[in-house]
Amino acid sequence: MKGDAMDPKGLIADAYRIEGITVEECRSIFLDWALSVPVDVDTGVMIGALMQRHGEDDAHPMTAVLRDGLTKITAPRRRGGVRARHPDMT
Repeated sequence: MKGDAMDPKGLIADAYRIEGITVEECRSIFLDWALSVPVDVDTGVMIGALMQRHGEDDAHPMTAVLRDGLTKITAPRRRGGVRARHPDMT
């Protein structure tokens, strides 16, 4: 196994080692990482642990992507379903 429980494939760790990596590439790597996280795992906790492990480099694009991921995971979002219609709408 290449990584550990927080980064099973070692994707995040590898991203920090790539010289000149772009924010777009980091987003793609993050998406691959996120899709491999089991459904029953608290992704916010995992991202927080990855931030503690790698986040000391504020200039690295992966740090910004992880920070965004942490913020967007904790932000409330609308779930699917039927929207209530305004009484005047038919």
